[in-house]
Amino acid sequence: MTNVAVPEFAHRTVLLDEAVDALSLDGARANGIYIDGTFGRGGHSRLILSKLGPQGRLIAFDKDLQAIATAGQITDPRFEIVHDSFATMRSALAERGVPQVDGILLDLGISSPQVDDAARGFSFRNDGPLDMRMDTTRGVSAAEWLASVPEQQLEKVIRDYGEERFAFQIAKAIVAGRAVEPISSTRQLAGIVANAVKTREKGKDPATRTFQAIRIFINKELEDLEAGLNEAYAMLAPGARVAIISFHSLEDRMVKQFLASKVKVEQPDRRLPIKAVDLPQPLMKLVAKMKPSDAEVDGNPRARSAVMRVAERLGTAP
Repeated sequence: MTNVAVPEFAHRTVLLDEAVDALSLDGARANGIYIDGTFGRGGHSRLILSKLGPQGRLIAFDKDLQAIATAGQITDPRFEIVHDSFATMRSALAERGVPQVDGILLDLGISSPQVDDAARGFSFRNDGPLDMRMDTTRGVSAAEWLASVPEQQLEKVIRDYGEERFAFQIAKAIVAGRAVEPISSTRQLAGIVANAVKTREKGKDPATRTFQAIRIFINKELEDLEAGLNEAYAMLAPGARVAIISFHSLEDRMVKQFLASKVKVEQPDRRLPIKAVDLPQPLMKLVAKMKPSDAEVDGNPRARSAVMRVAERLGTAP
């Protein structure tokens, strides 16, 4: 187990009870196998473990070394942590002889400890090295990427992943800035963006969308989500549920479209002589769509953009 130190930053798990309740951990299902695809600081995992039966099992995934270190503090023999993306869950579970699971929880996005730790480089609010990697053992840092990325690609990333209408101006300013000196800190990047963006929504920092875009790109978050949704569906046993919490429109749009593709089926021409029993059947059913309560948002403003979608695998062939 890793010896990485875990800084003390507060983290409030969004939709904690609602997400775990959505997995329907009752009766015989309490002794099933479950996945927490994004361990974070373990809020969902610990609550799931409190509801599991003695034969139950929880396998969690996370790319962040500090999350892995936190998970190492859990001594429950029903629990196991995997240092990897949830996008690899099918192969990871195959190695463990697990063909199907009884429920999957995915809490997407970035955790409060990652944002609050200036050394991680995720936030412009405190100056720190421009890293942004969730897994600091793999890939290139944001600073390394910004040092050489072509201007057109940078513009596309900021526009597509940050939904930033000033992507052209920001990319141009970053390229001009790096020609003067390396962009190695969060405060440097935030300053360049602020100078390039002349107007912004009230109460929103000009750098918000650019930081989001670079973080999503560096960590391959949308690629992982696309793969993870397919992996999750393949692993669900009939009657098993998946609960997915997203925090921005790009994630939620992908989740919504994926679930819709499993819920809706194209029906043949009604004039064809096909028995009802032979008609195409949906592969999943939608169970719930939920947002945090006003009380939760008041206590944890970072929860305000969260959306949870829950779906259940039906007893049909893939």
